[in-house]
Amino acid sequence: MELTAPIGEIVMLAAALATAGAVAGVLAGLFGIGGGAILVPVLYQFLAFLGVDEAVRMHLSVGTSLGIIIPTSIRSFMAHKARGAVDMELLKTWAIPVPAGVVIGSLIAAYVSADGLKLIFAVIATVVAAKMLFDRGGLRLGDDIPGNPVRAIIGGFIGLVSTLMGIGGGVMNNTFMTLYGRPIHQAVATSAGTGTLISVPGMIGFMWAGWGAPGLPPFSIGYVNLLAMLLVVPITVLVAPFGVSLAHRLSRRGLQLFFGIFLLIVAVRFVLSLFL
Repeated sequence: MELTAPIGEIVMLAAALATAGAVAGVLAGLFGIGGGAILVPVLYQFLAFLGVDEAVRMHLSVGTSLGIIIPTSIRSFMAHKARGAVDMELLKTWAIPVPAGVVIGSLIAAYVSADGLKLIFAVIATVVAAKMLFDRGGLRLGDDIPGNPVRAIIGGFIGLVSTLMGIGGGVMNNTFMTLYGRPIHQAVATSAGTGTLISVPGMIGFMWAGWGAPGLPPFSIGYVNLLAMLLVVPITVLVAPFGVSLAHRLSRRGLQLFFGIFLLIVAVRFVLSLFL
């Protein structure tokens, strides 16, 4: 395909993408997310200015975001684990259900439209944002995380939905763990590990889903663009530990408010993009 954006705009957007990578890296450590909630809309705009076909633009944004999340989640997870904050028992029980959900999500992504992916992203982000903003700790579904088969079903659902959103699962996992009485700091730390379980098979799945698709830009393998990954990954990996440090200094309520406001802004942006 032929790129249509002037070189000046490409340079400017590359700088914006690098900045988004820095923000995503901090968010990875701060919220236990892979940064996809900020990367997906920025990648979408980046690809739009490059003249990438709208039919594959959202899919590329989601798939590339999952690729970027891999090293970011690993770096964030290791930093949280060093502080003893990760629930390793939960992660071990999700070693199969979460990737299984990712596989199903990748299969769905091969057929769902770009607007469909946007709508999924916006709806889930709004629900989770509302929970974070208005729940002061009183809303609980139980005193502890349920065992199997409920745990496995929830893990599979988190993997599926997060794959379709292009995120590392922190959005869903934070909500799940806090609804069952776990501290927000433990939820954030464990979510970084969940991101690893989602991002690796998710990237592979989007490569497969987009294999041979028309309209893909240069340096793409399926719905994953290697050039965008090369620009963003080093920055996100470098700054993720700063977010981890910040997460352990904030209060539970402060962490919830920041997370909820952030998600709500992203959801509004995607809803607006459906009509503009």
